[in-house]
Amino acid sequence: MTSRTTTRARTAHTADLSPAELDAVRALLDAAFDGDFSDEDWDHGLGGMHALVHDASGLAAHGAVVMRRVRHRGRWLRAGYVENVAVRADARRTGLGGQVMAELERVVDRAYDFGALSASDDGARLYTSRGWRLWRGQVHALSPRDGVVRLPEEEDSTYVRPALAGPLDPAQELLFDWRDGDVL
Repeated sequence: MTSRTTTRARTAHTADLSPAELDAVRALLDAAFDGDFSDEDWDHGLGGMHALVHDASGLAAHGAVVMRRVRHRGRWLRAGYVENVAVRADARRTGLGGQVMAELERVVDRAYDFGALSASDDGARLYTSRGWRLWRGQVHALSPRDGVVRLPEEEDSTYVRPALAGPLDPAQELLFDWRDGDVL
């Protein structure tokens, strides 16, 4: 039986995580996503702030927030984009996902124009319970080859959290910067 004794979520920038800590995060994500976690997915969560929770068995939960540029209402905004949120299988449904999200939301709320993330159906319950809202407008990305491309498949899984920029207008698109792998 795994101990439920946990420490408070610790935040650290990617640059401040040791190679062993990064290896533990990658292993947690590989296990949590049942082999459906690519090198591009891993890369998307690097270069920002991480929230980590440990228990007696090691790393129990993780999430990251990285900066993305998103155009909305004709203005490029700094979005705190939440990535790589996972809880170890034996520690799920114990509040650790909420602990991780509380730390990431603190960063988003104080350092970014707004928060964004792409959620699975299972993950959406956690985010909506914390005040994240399904984006009701169009989602686009700036493709290096094709220019602006609409991403209708992302329109039912993109969630936002207003922060420094205030409320967003779903009548206006969100135009995300491009990245390799899954764009959002």
